[in-house]
Amino acid sequence: MNIKIKPCNYEQLDQLQTISYETFDETFRHQNSPENMKAYLEKAFTLQKLEKEWATASSRFFFLYHDDELAGYLKVNVGEAQSEALGDDALEIERIYIRKNHQKHGLGKKLFNKAVEVALMLDKQKIWLGVWEKNENALAFYKKMGFVQQGQHSFYMGDEEQIDLIMVKSLI
Repeated sequence: MNIKIKPCNYEQLDQLQTISYETFDETFRHQNSPENMKAYLEKAFTLQKLEKEWATASSRFFFLYHDDELAGYLKVNVGEAQSEALGDDALEIERIYIRKNHQKHGLGKKLFNKAVEVALMLDKQKIWLGVWEKNENALAFYKKMGFVQQGQHSFYMGDEEQIDLIMVKSLI
């Protein structure tokens, strides 16, 4: 199995948009109304929004290639780019998404390990993320990786308020 993780560059923003839309839709379509999915996808993954996120110095995107095919991606944030103020000693994993036909090959763990590598390189003491309380597969994965729940926050899917659990893992 040939796996490579590379930074996403500016010329790849169209690919970032495609994989963002596709993986989010694959993951959450069956648990949300079509109207709310459409509203969220059209707002969250515009090229303008992704370009702004990509250009933020405190955020980084990485593409994961599995046998030379773009299989998933990772987005991490530090400092003011974090979606919650968990401190300067924290790195947020905002997105780990793997295309459905590449799941169950350990690729999520590869992206998780990349996030840990970035956090350690930046001298962070903890990593954290928000995960939807109904995303049982992700919750099981993060618990297996050593995360513990430390709070929650609201996330809006269209006009529906949902709850994301704040999960934290110490690196020290």
